[in-house]
Parts: sequence; C-alpha cells; structure tokens
Amino acid sequence: MAVSFPQSLSPETQAAVTQGFKNAPTAIQTLRYPYKKLTDSDDYLVIKVIKYEPPGISSGTNNFSFRTSTQSLQNNIKTPESIILLPIPQNVQDQNSVGWGDGSLNAFELAGAEAVSGVIRSKKYIDGIGKELGNFASKFAASAVTGNLQDQTTSLFSAAALQTMGANVQTSDLVSRTTGQVLNPNMELLFNRVSLREFAFEYDLAPRDGNEAKEIKKIITTLKRAQAARTSSDNSAGSGLFISAPRVFQLEYRSGNKKHPFLHSFKPMAMKGMSVNYTGSGNYSVYGDSTPIHMKLTMNFQELNPIYFEDYSDKDIGVGY
Repeated sequence: MAVSFPQSLSPETQAAVTQGFKNAPTAIQTLRYPYKKLTDSDDYLVIKVIKYEPPGISSGTNNFSFRTSTQSLQNNIKTPESIILLPIPQNVQDQNSVGWGDGSLNAFELAGAEAVSGVIRSKKYIDGIGKELGNFASKFAASAVTGNLQDQTTSLFSAAALQTMGANVQTSDLVSRTTGQVLNPNMELLFNRVSLREFAFEYDLAPRDGNEAKEIKKIITTLKRAQAARTSSDNSAGSGLFISAPRVFQLEYRSGNKKHPFLHSFKPMAMKGMSVNYTGSGNYSVYGDSTPIHMKLTMNFQELNPIYFEDYSDKDIGVGY
C-alpha cells in the first residue's frame, strides 16, 4: 500500500508514522504543516482521521462490562483515512478530573434503607416485610417516649402524615419550628461520576510558498469534511432517514520515529468544533492566488471514553494518559 508524503522522511520515521497501516485497502492521504522535511529528531503531533465504529450494546458473558468506543475503533485506528502532521502546539497540557459531590443520609433514611435491604435479602418476602418493619419501629421506639427526642420524632411523623393529606409541609421545617433542631444529615463528600477530557489546539498557519499554501488548504478541507455529519444522498429506500456520525480522531505526540517519551497519550476523540480565522493578523491580506497570508486554526476535541485506573500501566511510555 502506498502512502504519499509531501517530502522525504527518513525510512524509520515513515515506518513509525504508518505503523500498522499495511493492510489498508487504499492509499492514506498524508498532509503536514510546515511543508518541510521531517527529521528523526523532530517532535510533532499526529492526527489520524478514522471512521467511527459504534461500540454496540452487548455486555460481557459473565459480567456487565460494555464494549467501549476505544475498543471498537482499534482496527480503524490502524487503517486511517488521512494522517495530518503538525508541530507540537505552544500550549501543551492535560487535565484529569472526576466528580465528587456532597451527599447526606439521616438516621431515618438509613434505617429505611436497612429495612428495604433486609426485605430483599429475605427468603420469604412477606415475613421479611414484617420483620424489618418491627426492627424499624423498635429502633425509634425509645426516641418517641419522653423529652426532646419525643418532640422531634412526633414532629417528624406529623409532617409525614400532613404530606399524605396534601399539605405543603416540609419535614425539616416542622422539626426546626417545634424543637429548634434538624436531623443530622451525616454529610459526606461522595464520588459520583467520571469525566471526559477536552483538548483545544490552536495553530498559526502562514504559507511561505505555493506548495505550503496548497497543503494548508488540503488540511483545512480534510478537517472540515471529517468533522461533518453524513447523510445518504442516493435514491435507495430509507435514504435520508438517518444521519451518520462524523469521523473521529486519534491523536499522538511523537518524537522522531517513536512515541513521545514524556508527553501524555490520548484516547480516540470527537471534534466538537473547529474554526478558521482567515485574517489572522487582523486585516485581510492575500497572495496573488488569493491565499490568505496568515490564518488561525482552532480545533476542540473531546475523548470518547473516560480515563480509568486500568488504563495506566508500569510499562507506559511517558506519563500515560
């Protein structure tokens, strides 16, 4: 399979950039900026345009692990439609985050949760209900006899009774109004979600000759086409009924003919937006063939899957994800 490079690269670098692409059915379009020789000592960013492969909805045989987009795209990553080589951007950073939020569970909610759990675990459902309701009642019997606990418990159940009759009475308000206290919420910070990382890249594109102008034009066009959703335009049955996902992207920092030995890795990403400012210097100025002399390209990506602990390995090259 032939892979066309704008100018000669060392054989080692060519092999590294196209590693795993030997089974591709057609030639891979390879574009680069600046339009100059890429040496084995250069650091650069590789952007592979790949066809999106949905992960499907099948879970594992003996577990509930779902196939991810990252897993479903492995073959397509090896056979990209296009490769774009760009310099390392000026602002290189990654940010990993997970979601934590405050959560509360007062004593009554905890007792109720324990009762429900006991019913579910009970071999006899009816017997389990009776047993757990008895446990629930006995747990709070002492608090409803005398003193402040009696007032608090009475207010709590009074509010619940009023709510069943349609009254707009908040339990916490009634308890606070009658006793000057509220239920202990047992507040804790709890893990609640994972996040998908986002990356933004900005490049100044300033063609220095005709070949570089053509290359920049191809890069912009390739990215625009890849980022666009697709619809069937033929006259077959069902044409236009569905819209297909745009192409997705696999990015990688490289150093010469190897993966970059320090910088972070990426999971497959979707391009959420791109913009091109054709007056990068603030005024309209073009060459004789109407190519703008200064353009700004901005790309915004988001990874298709979150980063998990299992994605890291002691054998990682660089800092991992």
